[in-house]
Amino acid sequence: MEPIAEPGIDLFGDNLPSMEEINTLSGFVHSSETNKIKFGEQLEANLSKTSGSSRLANGIGLLILGRNSEAVEKLEKANDCKEKFIYTAFALRRLGKFAEAIENLQKSADYEADTLNISLEKAATYRQAGDFDAAANELKSCANFEKISAEYHYQLGRLQEAQGLYEEAMDNYKTALELAPNHQRALFHLAYRCDLCGDEEAAIDYYKQIAANSPVYVSALLNLAVLYEDREEYDKASKCVNIVLEHHPNHQRAILFQKDIDSSKTMVYDEEKEKKKTRKSQILETPISDFELSVRSRNCLKRMNINTVGDLLNITEVELLSYKNFGETSLSEVKAILDSKALRLGMALEEKQPSVMETAEGEDANNEYEGLLSKSIDELKLSVRARKCVQKLNIRTLGDLTQKTEAELLGCKNFGVTSLNEIKKATSNLGLSLRSLD
Repeated sequence: MEPIAEPGIDLFGDNLPSMEEINTLSGFVHSSETNKIKFGEQLEANLSKTSGSSRLANGIGLLILGRNSEAVEKLEKANDCKEKFIYTAFALRRLGKFAEAIENLQKSADYEADTLNISLEKAATYRQAGDFDAAANELKSCANFEKISAEYHYQLGRLQEAQGLYEEAMDNYKTALELAPNHQRALFHLAYRCDLCGDEEAAIDYYKQIAANSPVYVSALLNLAVLYEDREEYDKASKCVNIVLEHHPNHQRAILFQKDIDSSKTMVYDEEKEKKKTRKSQILETPISDFELSVRSRNCLKRMNINTVGDLLNITEVELLSYKNFGETSLSEVKAILDSKALRLGMALEEKQPSVMETAEGEDANNEYEGLLSKSIDELKLSVRARKCVQKLNIRTLGDLTQKTEAELLGCKNFGVTSLNEIKKATSNLGLSLRSLD
């Protein structure tokens, strides 16, 4: 099987890549699910090989994929060399077998492993084991690499961070970056510390640097997304998460983050909508008594049970003018009130009109109801006075009647409360009612 092309590194070739190349390969493998799958297939094709060098390469490959127990088993059968003991130590450390990991790191020194590298890995192992004193002693032996080795300052920063010495840790991460600007782990932990101490601007800047210079650093992108979400910059947050999902479509945390961001967008939209709705409601609930009206206009509106601005939106000009003693002057006063609020008579009635689609979808269900509304007003068998009044208002069907308000009927000459109650009772018996201003 062909080696993964992008980094140009073949772990299973005749010559084992350097540790730096293996780190590069590992980063590439974990940069996407596709790369991981391809590398896994490549590894499976080589696992049957039993030579010492093949077992070493296969053990490292298993370690890269996180199959740590298998990696230890395979590496133990490889030929002795510094790589065998170093990568065995890494696998054992992941398994929590810290003492055995230290033993293997010490063995690697017998095969000319880099002294500084081994001391730093031992310090990391002691730190992960919770033995801070041993980790500190190990780092003291490397003190001559101060201001020289970025990895030394990174490991010192990690120990200080574990001990709660956060400012000292951040200083060492910064020193590591001065020595090696692309030291991604130092950059990540510096960003994380800035994030935790509330320096969001710095954290965002550091996370952005990681994202720009590494193959899909998942933790950095998701942390950056959280910061953007907190600042309500939802498009930027989504972009970060989408990058992760593009390369890791089954990443559960990223999937959950995306749902959270989408939910936040909806919540913000709903919140703003609710604010607008609240402001509108306050206007509509304003009492008519708050406005300067003539005595005639005020009394007419009161008798028509129109008490708020919202009530005026549920009645038309024609309906108002049909009420006795309510003339053009009173109408002008009312319209002036609504104009000042960018509203108009009958506005709410227009908003309540059903859409063409809604009408079509409910057509079958409403056939029976529509049939009832089309029946003649004579179906109610009204008294002579009530019948004459509805005729004056040109009410010919039950549907015409249900479009009228109590105020409109009472506005008709000689139409009183007795006739109104008669009509209300008759329509109620049929399951109908007059139009309400509510």
